[in-house]
Amino acid sequence: TNLVNWRNDNKVKFQEKYNERLTFTPIFVEAVSKSIEEFPGINASIDGNKIIQYKDVNVGMAAALPSGNLIVPVIHNAERLNLVGLAKQVNSLANSARNNSLNPDQIQGGTYTVTNVGTFGNVMGTPIINQPQSAILALGAIRKKPAVVETEYGDTIVVRHMMFLSHSYDHRNIDGALGGTFVKKVAEYLESFDVNQNI
Repeated sequence: TNLVNWRNDNKVKFQEKYNERLTFTPIFVEAVSKSIEEFPGINASIDGNKIIQYKDVNVGMAAALPSGNLIVPVIHNAERLNLVGLAKQVNSLANSARNNSLNPDQIQGGTYTVTNVGTFGNVMGTPIINQPQSAILALGAIRKKPAVVETEYGDTIVVRHMMFLSHSYDHRNIDGALGGTFVKKVAEYLESFDVNQNI
């Protein structure tokens, strides 16, 4: 909820300052890349009987094409970019995807993928791993829901913005503990979003 309110309050100022749209995608990619740095085992692939773990965090973002097909442009070295840099990359790659002008380098080298099933109004999805990667995260639609919140006066029901995260991963090299704690860390980053940060 804090994240949604911050983005709504700052998207016009962000556009004016950087000439870039502030969607939710760069915020999600930032949370994912930070979580990957804490759980690097997610950022891996299998090659025969070897596990390859990558140092660079290259986040693929699934994008729908006008034809109805799907393509996955890649934000290379996402861990090195701040929110402004991520927004520029997301907007540039999405625009190139819509115009069928992505070059081969922009769709290669991904180490982890996010797909926004919420774009189509779905609250949840079951993403299929973009091999040779080992994991993919589906982001559901953000919906207002009643939630129980603890206060100093007792529990109360309030309206909060909520979103489901659906995580698929290759059990040959990612077990349930790693897959589960990783997606929990992503959720923690989103739920504890710093609303006092400047744009």
